[in-house]
Amino acid sequence: MKELFTIGHSVHPVEDFLEMLRRHSINALCDVRSSPYSRYSPQFNRESLKEDVLKCGIAYIYLGAELGPRSSDPACYENGKVQYKLLAGKEIFQQGLARLRKGLETYRIALMCAEKDPLTCHRMLLICRNLRRENIHIRHVLEDGSLEDNRDTEQRLMKLLKIDPADLFSSEEEQIRRAYDLQADKVAYILEEGQKSP
Repeated sequence: MKELFTIGHSVHPVEDFLEMLRRHSINALCDVRSSPYSRYSPQFNRESLKEDVLKCGIAYIYLGAELGPRSSDPACYENGKVQYKLLAGKEIFQQGLARLRKGLETYRIALMCAEKDPLTCHRMLLICRNLRRENIHIRHVLEDGSLEDNRDTEQRLMKLLKIDPADLFSSEEEQIRRAYDLQADKVAYILEEGQKSP
C-alpha cells in the first residue's frame, strides 16, 4: 500500500521541520499552498524552502495551483467563500491528484501547507478527503513530529464537532462526510471585504 504524509510548517525553525521530514523518510515535499509565502515564517517562502529542502536531498514540487485552497475561478465561490466541493470537481484539481498518485509510485511524499493541525487545513479537508477511499495510507505529521493516521484524525474531527458516529439514522461514513463538510465550511478561504470574486 502506498503511503502519503501531510505536514504543516507552522512556525517551526526550518532545521526542525527538515528533521521531521528525515525522521519519516520523506523524500519529496509537495507544497500545496495557493500562495507559497509566509509573513510570519519567511524561512518557508517558496524559494528559500526549496533551496533548503534540495540541500537535504529531498525533492520539492509546487502544486499550489492545482491543489491549493483558493481558486482564480469565480465559479468556485459562493457568497465570497471558496467551496471545496467545487474545487474538487475542477479538471485542474483532478490533474493535481493524478500527478500526486503518479509521484507516490516512486516517492514518499508529504503534502505541505502552513497550518500545524490537519483539522484546520485543506490538505486534509480537501486533498486527503478526495484520496481517503483509495489504496493509500494517509498519515499526518503533527506539530510534535508524531504521526496520526487519517482515520484517527477523522475521529478527532467528529469529536471536535460533537458528531456521534453511532447515530442510528445515518452511517458512520455519512457522519464523517458531514464532519468534513462542516469543518471545510469553517476554514475555507473567504474573499476580503470589497475584494471581487476572481
